[in-house]
Amino acid sequence: MSYDFETVVDRTGTGAAKWQHMLDAKPDVPAGISPFSVADIDLKLAPEIVEGLREHLEDVVLGYTVATDDYWEAVTGWFQDRHGWAVTREQITLAPGVVPAFNTAVRAVTAPGDGVIVQTPAYYPFFGAIEGNERVVVRNPLVLREGRWRIDLDDLAEKAADPRTTALLFCSPHNPTGRVWERDELNAVWRIARDNDLTVISDEIHFDLLMPGVQHTVFSTLNDDAAARTIVCTAPSKTFNLAGMATSNIVIPNEQLRENFRLEQGRTGFFTLNALGFQACRLAYSKAGAWLDGLIELVHGNHELVRSFFAERMPQVVVFDLEGTYLQWLDFRALGLSHEELKRINEQEALVYFDEGAMFGTEGEGFERMNLAAPRQTVLDALERLARAYAP
Repeated sequence: MSYDFETVVDRTGTGAAKWQHMLDAKPDVPAGISPFSVADIDLKLAPEIVEGLREHLEDVVLGYTVATDDYWEAVTGWFQDRHGWAVTREQITLAPGVVPAFNTAVRAVTAPGDGVIVQTPAYYPFFGAIEGNERVVVRNPLVLREGRWRIDLDDLAEKAADPRTTALLFCSPHNPTGRVWERDELNAVWRIARDNDLTVISDEIHFDLLMPGVQHTVFSTLNDDAAARTIVCTAPSKTFNLAGMATSNIVIPNEQLRENFRLEQGRTGFFTLNALGFQACRLAYSKAGAWLDGLIELVHGNHELVRSFFAERMPQVVVFDLEGTYLQWLDFRALGLSHEELKRINEQEALVYFDEGAMFGTEGEGFERMNLAAPRQTVLDALERLARAYAP
């Protein structure tokens, strides 16, 4: 099947978060401008999902809904086929999104006042999941070595050794830097978690979005001990642009951890899923793999375009290799601009709307995160506007 990755879906007036954020920043933004911020996709959905949902709606009753055998087979089959990951349905707990899930996990496996480690710059809801639940953020800043972001393992070991620190909220692949951690890196993290008895809450929502030649290792597949101490958060939402369906699959091999997680869900009552989310996830995992392959090809091509454009037109900006996700991490620090001035030029002069690096912690100041899951011409148009705005 031929897929349309060229048509821009104009989401003005639909309640789309990133389009509203753009209008909040500049109410008179001209028609034809698309934002590159929030991690969802302004492209047409996979037709297999749309047609399947349309057919399902012909005679559906949208009442209380539970997972069917077809749902479980689609989810576990996707994990096995795409990741070589053998998961049973009994190991999966359903949740209405990975953000609710890792909030639940933080409460389930730590106590108020405990420290939870994050690698910064970090996906910004991590901070809320920790501090909003009366835990303490313990920063393990990534380090830049030879142009590649690395985990500072010495610092991680030091932070993990504090008995008040009990969990690691891990992002794999890493958002916002786009790193896909290699197996030896993951093993080093696991050894530190084992030696200090940390529970690992691994947000792997982007694990389907791998650039050509890159391989992802699910943290809990490293060995039996890793499986016993890990909660893996997955969802079809980034992969297939289904965030609004509020459906995620949380894999917890350890029975006691799983019970603790479910008890915490029960306390909040926040565990039921969207009736259509079940169908969207099933259709995505069972029918839309080829669409995902096309999306990855588009994103990789956009990454190559961004890298060559900045090298030629704005060489002060560092474009990091994109290994996973569709989120390009850009370093504008050589321009010597404050966070406020960088934001002003990008949004008010260039009409380019990124997620500002400072959103990901102080370690992200001077950086920008650009969503590359967009039509190529849209990306090129935005780059041209940037180059013109910074030309003086």
